[in-house]
Amino acid sequence: METVTTPYGPLPVLGRPDLYPDGSVRSMYVDGPVALETSLGRLVPQYTIDDTRRMHQPPLTFHENGRVRALPLETRTVVETPAGPLPAELVTFHDNGAVARVFPLNGKLTGYWTEADEARLAEPLRLATPLGELSAKCVAVAFGPEGGLRSLTLWPGEEIVVRTPVGNAPVRLGLSFHPGGALRSVEPARPLETPTPVGPVWAFDPDAVGINGDKNSLAFTPAGVVRRVATARTSLAARLSDGSRLELAPAVRESICGDGDHEITPLVLEFSDRAVIARHGSLGRPRAVVPVSGTAFETRPFVSAFALPLKPKQCSM
Repeated sequence: METVTTPYGPLPVLGRPDLYPDGSVRSMYVDGPVALETSLGRLVPQYTIDDTRRMHQPPLTFHENGRVRALPLETRTVVETPAGPLPAELVTFHDNGAVARVFPLNGKLTGYWTEADEARLAEPLRLATPLGELSAKCVAVAFGPEGGLRSLTLWPGEEIVVRTPVGNAPVRLGLSFHPGGALRSVEPARPLETPTPVGPVWAFDPDAVGINGDKNSLAFTPAGVVRRVATARTSLAARLSDGSRLELAPAVRESICGDGDHEITPLVLEFSDRAVIARHGSLGRPRAVVPVSGTAFETRPFVSAFALPLKPKQCSM
């Protein structure tokens, strides 16, 4: 049996490992049982393929400093984390050795094993958070290098109610925390009336996708002030110090289904002490940068000439 040398000792390797320029291991496939000593205890990397949902062997990967980066587990294992004990099929680590993310499930989605099949295996987790104990089905639970809870990524269709600086809110897709524990962001499950530095805004992003819970459309400063909000129901009027007027509103686009229907691209507002930045969609280029000094702001309900759903249309096949 061939082995490679790592900071965790010699590891049995299947095939040729991928190496960094200095010759240290970047990634490898483990060829047999072995235990790695980690900040979560001794963990056994996956080395077998056992059924239709784990029909491939993901690689064991390392940071450049030699510490383990991503560790798929041979069997589902309960690990002790800062949020409490969590079941895990995959764990990742920061380069200082602290846990980065815990994935309770790590099945391979294929034509034989779908997201719906995987979701049926998901169980509610009891999590110790800065908001108190929460129970939710999570795709992943993330932690910062310092050990604090960073974010929760919820399963599609999962919804929980959490306490936010603007009141209790139904949340979907994810929520995140500042390093000190204050709530950083949430993804509202439904339109939520939210006080902002420019007036009340109905927060909701119909385009939100739950890749992870680190960044969401309704974000707060550590002091609890709204820093960013996406809206499909509110427009913003700004009268500048020179007397000119600027109207900002969600955009209306043709449906990606190509059937003549229309959809909303949300208006995203980001706030600072000096300016309000407006864009269409979370990745759009800034449409306007409006100075706060000398500007009078007013929020209004957004009314479109089209009857628009709040959720993107599901195209028929």
